[in-house]
Amino acid sequence: MKVIIAGAGIGGLTTALMLHARGIKAEIYEAAREVREVGVGINVLPHAIRELDALGLLPALDAVGLRTRKLSYLTRDGSEVWSELRGLHAGHDVPQFSIHRGRLQKLIYDAVIDRLGPDAIRTGCRLAGMVQDEAGVTAHFSDNHDGGAGTTVRGDVLICCDGIHSAGRRMFYPKEPGPSWQGVMMWRGAVDWDVWDDGESMAISGGLGGKLVLYPIAPPKDGKQLMNWVVNIRVQDPELSPPPASNWSRQVPLSLVLPYARRFTVPGCDIEALVRATPSIFEYPMADRDPLPRWTFGRVTLLGDAAHPMYPVGSNGASQAILDARCLADALARAEHPRAALWSYEQDRLPKTAEVVRNNRSGGPEGVIDAVERLAPAGFKNIEDVLSYEDREAIVGGYAKLAGFGKVTRVEKTG
Repeated sequence: MKVIIAGAGIGGLTTALMLHARGIKAEIYEAAREVREVGVGINVLPHAIRELDALGLLPALDAVGLRTRKLSYLTRDGSEVWSELRGLHAGHDVPQFSIHRGRLQKLIYDAVIDRLGPDAIRTGCRLAGMVQDEAGVTAHFSDNHDGGAGTTVRGDVLICCDGIHSAGRRMFYPKEPGPSWQGVMMWRGAVDWDVWDDGESMAISGGLGGKLVLYPIAPPKDGKQLMNWVVNIRVQDPELSPPPASNWSRQVPLSLVLPYARRFTVPGCDIEALVRATPSIFEYPMADRDPLPRWTFGRVTLLGDAAHPMYPVGSNGASQAILDARCLADALARAEHPRAALWSYEQDRLPKTAEVVRNNRSGGPEGVIDAVERLAPAGFKNIEDVLSYEDREAIVGGYAKLAGFGKVTRVEKTG
């Protein structure tokens, strides 16, 4: 069997490794001219790290990432709503990692080159079309280097892992509208900073309409570590304004972000100084797409953000793509026919990811902050007077169960 993969992001690269581990040949075609370490910080949850560990990548993760110890949910003024241990500290058999997205992609990329060979990834190849027949699928990739004739590839299966603006998805859903947007803009950055708290923990201050996320993404060195921050603000009415088409990962000036960053408090961290010190700040609309009725069309299927782009709450985007990769690789390894494998994969993963997409739109586990801020807009002295421990646990723990990484463990009962 030969599998063609469109896209060398985290989902596509992991899928190639999963297939290789099961004796299935895979070739990756990436639209970008080179695979670069782009992006800022992400979190990868234990259920996904378990799959990367099975591929032998845990030592590489430890070399460039950070094992997450604790996550605290705070109101915008810094009052604690909920605090829980993460990863190994919460009883999982593998860690949760906070890591630079580009470094995660690079370590998986390096593993693909090492195991599948230097010709396993072709860059500058954008998916432009496909034709299927009873014996296989032929994919055509346009030349993104110099406008040449492009490349035509024959295989048994085509997996489209080409992101939220997936060309493969557009071929099957040509009338689908653009990404869905709730009017929230995200500004992100990372900078070497004084070690905050225990150097292994995260904080989220504020709810879905106005939120700051703070966590380190590299081990401390000489009292400093790479600190990732995100500011999310609802700036438009989504009924009146579509997501700005030109604002995908564009660099913006400090003056645009600083007034919003000043709204948030995280105990022990000077947020204004952190943002001021950041050399490059990037802007993204917080966007997703509605769940699809199907991903699979004959010998072609979708995976990761091409299938189920979701709001970045609950640390689930990359994690769900990795789970997709495992499920699809297993299905292809055991099925008698590729079509049956793709159908089995879709039946398993589509409903699960659709529920995560829908839940993320209402804030995911961070909805516990929205609930508290709605009930006590002027603040509180005792969180138990606002929302009981059991009610808070139901919001946070319910999401963990939905996303597939088990029951959370609290640090202590706050109040």
